[in-house]
Amino acid sequence: MKLYSYWRSSSAWRVRTGLAWKGIPYTYEAVHLLKEHQHQDTYRGKNPMGFVPMLEWEEGGTTRRLTQSMAILDYLEQRFPAPPLLPADPFLRARARQLAEMVNSGIQPFQNLSTLGYIKSIGVDDRAWIQHFLPRGLTALERVVQETAGKFCVGDAPSFADVYLVPQLYGARRFKIDLAPFPTLVRIDAACEALPAFQAAHPDRQPDAEPAPR
Repeated sequence: MKLYSYWRSSSAWRVRTGLAWKGIPYTYEAVHLLKEHQHQDTYRGKNPMGFVPMLEWEEGGTTRRLTQSMAILDYLEQRFPAPPLLPADPFLRARARQLAEMVNSGIQPFQNLSTLGYIKSIGVDDRAWIQHFLPRGLTALERVVQETAGKFCVGDAPSFADVYLVPQLYGARRFKIDLAPFPTLVRIDAACEALPAFQAAHPDRQPDAEPAPR
């Protein structure tokens, strides 16, 4: 398998965590988003939206590709079910997906590179934008996660919810969001960061990591 990734992409980070958790070997292909490599014809020809991550592999003589972190993680969960990243209980499986989607569709898009680039181009204060939308989403996530939290977001084993939470809190810290109002999320984040798979997926450990954030 080959993963097209950017070291500081939260979406690619999620997939790196899933691959590491399940012990799946892969090669790493860097797509430098700030240098707009994602817009080059060679990449757009494979991934018309031009986002990362993209997972690519050969199967039965056919090149297969998947984009979008949730679709990739769902594929990995079905093809490599152990160790799992979803609970066995149907309700808890759905709740893990719900928490992940709260990040995926309700928080992270407001800090996406393309979103921030556009709002700055039309004169919107991107810092004020971030300071409005991220705390609002994290407030809802803190409240909902308390209903199922154990050591992790859903009980005492990591799930999709934790895979999505960790990059989001990294982003929140990067944008100077005060995390004091979110003690449950911060506690779970610390528990995840103690795990080797989550450590291996961290941006600073990627081959394209840069010495200083830009």
